This record gives sequence, structure tokens and C-alpha cells, in this order.
Amino acid sequence: MLNFIYYPVSWILWFWHEAFGYVFGPSSGAAWALAVVFLVFTLRAILYKPFVHQVRSMRKMQEFAPEIQKLKKKYGNDKQKLAAEMQKLQSEHGVNPVGGCLPMLVQVPVFIGLFHVLREFQPYKTENYVFDRADVVSFNDASLFGAKLGASVIPYHGALPLSAYNTSISQMLVVMIPLMIAAGLFTHITARHSVARQTEAQMANPQAAIMNKLTLYIFPIGVVVGAPFLPLAILFYWVANNLWTLGQQRVVYNKIDREEAEKATRKTETQRSLAPKVGQKPTPTTRQKKPGAKPITPGATSAAKVSGSTDGSGASGASGSSAASAASPTNGVPKANGSPSSTKDADESGARAKAGERPGGQRNGRPSAPTKRGRKR
Repeated sequence: MLNFIYYPVSWILWFWHEAFGYVFGPSSGAAWALAVVFLVFTLRAILYKPFVHQVRSMRKMQEFAPEIQKLKKKYGNDKQKLAAEMQKLQSEHGVNPVGGCLPMLVQVPVFIGLFHVLREFQPYKTENYVFDRADVVSFNDASLFGAKLGASVIPYHGALPLSAYNTSISQMLVVMIPLMIAAGLFTHITARHSVARQTEAQMANPQAAIMNKLTLYIFPIGVVVGAPFLPLAILFYWVANNLWTLGQQRVVYNKIDREEAEKATRKTETQRSLAPKVGQKPTPTTRQKKPGAKPITPGATSAAKVSGSTDGSGASGASGSSAASAASPTNGVPKANGSPSSTKDADESGARAKAGERPGGQRNGRPSAPTKRGRKR
């Protein structure tokens, strides 16, 4: 049923056994123990990038945690709407929770596959997936200080007793107890390292507090209590897996912390470069011209005022009279400059001025004589 898991696990285990068996011998306990350890290292190396993605996703989720709380308050009663809004928020920030959980999800079937493959190394078996009869005999003959890798102190259901492996409880405990303590200790240290990086808001969450207690205390105790029921090779797997996790966390977290520190430093330097220096006057902001408006020439208005005041009354009067004559209406229609009527009026006014006549029909201060046209008959 789960052959798609059992065969890849057995292939990797077979490869590393061949490699270390060439050095230590095929039936050496060290060759089989190192094969189990490097099986873990191979799978965890494949999952290195998904683990980095998981850490980055957790960081991003910490950044928009206040927005998540707002959504929960707003759509607390509508679960479907809340899920849709959460998915939208995660996609906007580039967070994929399923991808972040991938390393943890993959380790479960690997553990099940390894447990099944090791359990099938029974002395009477002729083959075990990719292993042949010689490999089965080699595994059952391999031992570390007299302890057999496929045997368990308390045989589980379907397992053979210790007598079938030619070993005893004391020989098993010599190797099992140090591995059992190391597995529980590394599990606790790994969990503590993860909990230490949580924010105060996450630690205040009741569900997160329960999970922290489980990972810090219940899981390590479970490893110690369940060790006598597991094959000895599983304890090698557990210790190697926790050692890799602890080292990987330190490397990845330090790398991400350095990246964030460099990013913050670059941001600070950019702000300092854009900020005005001490004692520097702020540069005046130019007024933006509206679309379609005439260009504004600085100082044109003031120059016009100055020229108007210094030209004298003659120039201003002339300009005023010309403007008035140009704009004077005749029968409600303004006369254009240069028309015959305006030229005639200008000639008559010029003739009067030469004759010394003042406006109003006065000549040299005297009233002018009435014209023939104005006399009464």
C-alpha cells in the first residue's frame, strides 16, 4: 500500500550501507548505524529549501499578525468569509502555510517507512524490498557492543524476542540508554530553540501555549518512554534527526537575522542620505503649472509696475487715452483701431488743439463763437 514510501527509503538506506560497508565491512554495526544516520541527513538536505521557506513564512506571518487579529474580530462568526480573507491576505504577503508545513509533513511518512523497513529485517526473510537475503543476514548479524540494531528491549507486536537475535537486555540497555537520553535531550533543546523565537503575541495565544508545552516536555518524555518498544536503529534515526534540526535552525536563523539586519542598515543609510544636513536651508518648492495655463515669468509683474511708475504722466495718459478711444462704443458697437470714423475724430481733435481751442468749445480761455450751423435763423 505504501510501497511508494518504502522503496525510496530502502534505496537510500541500501546506498549508504554499501558505501560504509566498503569501509567497515558489510556486517559491521557501525556501517548499518551510519547508513541510518545518513539516510536522515539525505532526506533533510533535500528538504533544506522548504525549511528555509517555512522560516520566512513564519516571519512574514509575524509581521502581519495584527491584520489577522483584525480579520478575526471582523469575521469571527463567518468562518467561510474569514478563511477567504485570510487566504487573500496570505497571498498578498506571499505566504503559503502548506508549503511552510512541508518539512514537518514529509518527516512523518519517512519515519513510518524506516520503521517498516527495519521491522521487515526478520531473520527468516529472504528479501526486504531492495535488500536481498545476504543483506538481511548482514543486518541481523550486525551489532554495537553486543546490541542488535533490529531488536527492541520490549518486543512490539509481531517482533521476535531478544533470544532470536542472540542478544540480552543488559547488552541492549548499554547502547539504548545513552541514545534514549540523547534523543529526549535534543528534542527538548530543539523545541526550546523554536519557542525562544516566538513573539509575545504568539506566546499569549492559548493554543500556542499548549503546543509549546507539548513540544518542550511531552514529546521528549514520550521519546524516553517509548524507546524500549522501538528497534535500536530507530533511536539512531531520532538522535540524528534532532541533531540535524538543531544545527539547521541555528544556521538558517542566523542567516535570516543577518539579512534583516543588513536590510535595516541599508534603509537607515538611505534615510540619512535623503535627510537635509544640519544648518542647510530647505530648498523652495516651485509651484506646479496647471494644464492649459499661461507660463508664469518670474518678476514680470513687478517689472511692469516699476516701468509704469517711472514713465511719467504723459506716457500713462497717452496709453490711457488710446485705450479709452479704442474701447469707446459707437451705437453699442466698439470701433476698431484704424477705422475711418476713429481717424476722422483724431484729425478734428488735432485741428482744435492747433487752433488753441480747449475742450468744451473754449479758445484761449474764451468761449468760442457759435458756428453757423448752431445760430438761430
